[in-house]
Amino acid sequence: MAVMKFGGTSVGTASAMQQAIAIVAEKRKAGVPLVVLSACSGITNKLIQIADAAGSGRLDEALAKVAEVRKHHVDLVGEMVGDEALREELAEKIDGYVSRLEMLVKGIEIVGELTERSKDTFCSFGELLSTTVFAAAMAEQGQRCQWLDVRQVMITDDNFGFARPIDEVCEAKVAELIRPVLESGVIVVTQGYIGSTTAGKTTTLGRGGSDLSAALLGAWLHDDSIEIWTDVDGVMTCDPRLVPDARSIRIMTFSEAAELAYLGAKVLHPDTIAPAVRKNIPVYVLNTWHPDSKGTLITDDPALLSGMSYEGLVKSIAVKKGQAIVNVRSNRMLGRHGFMNELFGVFERFGVSVEMISTSEVSVSVTVDDTTVSEPLIQALSALGDVELEHKVATVSVVGDNLRMSRGVAGRIFGSLRNVNLRMISQGASEINVGVVVEEHDVPSAVLALHCEFFSGEQCGIFEKPAGS
Repeated sequence: MAVMKFGGTSVGTASAMQQAIAIVAEKRKAGVPLVVLSACSGITNKLIQIADAAGSGRLDEALAKVAEVRKHHVDLVGEMVGDEALREELAEKIDGYVSRLEMLVKGIEIVGELTERSKDTFCSFGELLSTTVFAAAMAEQGQRCQWLDVRQVMITDDNFGFARPIDEVCEAKVAELIRPVLESGVIVVTQGYIGSTTAGKTTTLGRGGSDLSAALLGAWLHDDSIEIWTDVDGVMTCDPRLVPDARSIRIMTFSEAAELAYLGAKVLHPDTIAPAVRKNIPVYVLNTWHPDSKGTLITDDPALLSGMSYEGLVKSIAVKKGQAIVNVRSNRMLGRHGFMNELFGVFERFGVSVEMISTSEVSVSVTVDDTTVSEPLIQALSALGDVELEHKVATVSVVGDNLRMSRGVAGRIFGSLRNVNLRMISQGASEINVGVVVEEHDVPSAVLALHCEFFSGEQCGIFEKPAGS
């Protein structure tokens, strides 16, 4: 069996949804898949806007956007479903969700307070609506399928906004509610991203959590593969918007994929890899619009890796924009212990995640998400030393397992970036990435220079031109 997860762009329009249904139908010939869907593209953002408007007392604005959500899904039904009775049934289901959404809006507007718990409930409607339409359209086309509310099986803690599943409970629920349906030959269509506490309160796994949902469900089912269907030809050597000659990577290790996800690659959610690693389940990243392209296989299987080995140093170049550098200089660091503990204690107290770090004898430089920098944070850091900030910077990282065994790679990286002003340099503890920090306006030239250095003229079989190029 396989888990097939389709992202928002893969179910965002009637044509995209039809394409996804065709891919599932083709997969059905080889086995019965579990299908996990995101909300239609743009809908989760709209639901967050609705929640914020309700919490701020802007009732008319919130209800107008609710009407837009309803129209989007009613239009999908109109384009995809031919049977009039089924259309009416789906319209009633959509109206049921929309009515509950409107009630939530009015309740939040009256109370005047938007909590993380309430926001999770707002966000859940996107996946519930997309899967309802998808499952009905698939059934009308003759596919045996069953819609399942994932909140029956994705049982989580009550950390609203970033909930984590209770593994033993979830695995038992999957065995009880999903496995028998699949084994009877019926496709299960369910939601990513959302879950439920043991008390039945709706939670979410955080933005991008649909990938994590799919990986977890695949691990609990002990599936043969996890397929992430998106709108690009797998994991790319870099962002094709920055370098048109970027190519898809045929195969990579779990550690490379995880590193790329954490360093800013958009194809995979950072937590996706962990469940697959635990069960050694291969992950495929595939293109909904080019289903015949090979995409990217992520695995630690020695046989697969040796069968597609290559001599290249770098697998991909990742970029994370919207960063800030925080420089802290203090003579207290010189020859003394405990300073770093104090420093990172400040970041922990303010809930700020440090992305990259570089140190000298009397200074520490770290990168953080620019939006997390606040005046109280700076004041707390100033008690430890002189603080300087640099805004509008980005991290650019080169990633590859072969970096750890290679000489001269740092020289090639910095030589290629000789015309770019480097604000900071760091090598990951895993030794499979080397990162630099540059000003945001230098990102295109930095990425292009690195891609030319490591990929131009590469003829190895591990890379593949995007379909249609």
